[in-house]
Amino acid sequence: MDVVTLGETMVLFTPENAGPMRYTDRFSSRVAGAESNVAIGLARLGVQAGWMSRLGDDEFGKKIRSFIRGEGVDTSQAVFDETADTGLFFKEKLTPGEWRVKYYRQDSAASRMKPGDVDESYIAGAKYLHVTGITPALSESCYETVLTAIDYAKKHDVTVVFDPNLRRKLWPDNKARKVLTELVTQADIVLPGIEEAEFLFGSGSPEELSRKFREKGASTVIMKLGKKGAYYLNDDAEGLVHGFQVSEIVDPVGAGDGFSAGVLSGLLDGLSVKDAAQRGNAVGAMVIMAAGDVEGLPEKDRLLNFMDNRTRGDVER
Repeated sequence: MDVVTLGETMVLFTPENAGPMRYTDRFSSRVAGAESNVAIGLARLGVQAGWMSRLGDDEFGKKIRSFIRGEGVDTSQAVFDETADTGLFFKEKLTPGEWRVKYYRQDSAASRMKPGDVDESYIAGAKYLHVTGITPALSESCYETVLTAIDYAKKHDVTVVFDPNLRRKLWPDNKARKVLTELVTQADIVLPGIEEAEFLFGSGSPEELSRKFREKGASTVIMKLGKKGAYYLNDDAEGLVHGFQVSEIVDPVGAGDGFSAGVLSGLLDGLSVKDAAQRGNAVGAMVIMAAGDVEGLPEKDRLLNFMDNRTRGDVER
């Protein structure tokens, strides 16, 4: 296995028409979750990816496992829980470019993940462990599960990749800041957004904030800057790779997960950190041009064609 990740995936319902949900009676359903989005993005790029989680032993849980497995992701470590339900969420498009999300995930099956769910040998067989700041926010047992997975990764020299993926509605700011900072100290590679960096360390330039992540222990930082691109920093290089221009933003949700998939696939392909960040920018740009979290994730040939047909400028020091 190249990359293993763990976290909650839910069924997403989206109204067919724009405006507040009170005025609609028709919804489409999709499968969405930050970590499984990354795993699916990696699988489409030819990477062996595995996803660990708990699902309710219900039709929604079966839908999720079937969908993710159908995308080429290993789901052997996703278990069904007969005592809890699968989480759901709704995403309403109020106006073009304005979205509102409502979650129904309290006491969900995934929130009951526990350290005993983590198979040490499964993580030991991977090259990268990918975790986000969403999972530890779900419950104390989920937090302990993430720490256990990281401990196994470190024990077996598996590179730990951490995306803070801040969700302020899930927990108080002071607890979020404490736990996310702790996880930064445990990670080898950190993939924060500029807003998440400012949440953790206060205002500053991408260069200044990236150095603060490095001071906490991360060896490589690749910071997402939205349409401006990404800033990267490690022992060997630092610089900015500019973003890719898109004709229309259809749905911005999932762009960060696409970025992570692009970066990890690039590193697995032997690209430099700069070129991996550039690939991450490209995948993120392709994601926002399609509705849904995973619908815009490209296969490798389409991604390379997208990158070849667009000009960009880079700044390196």
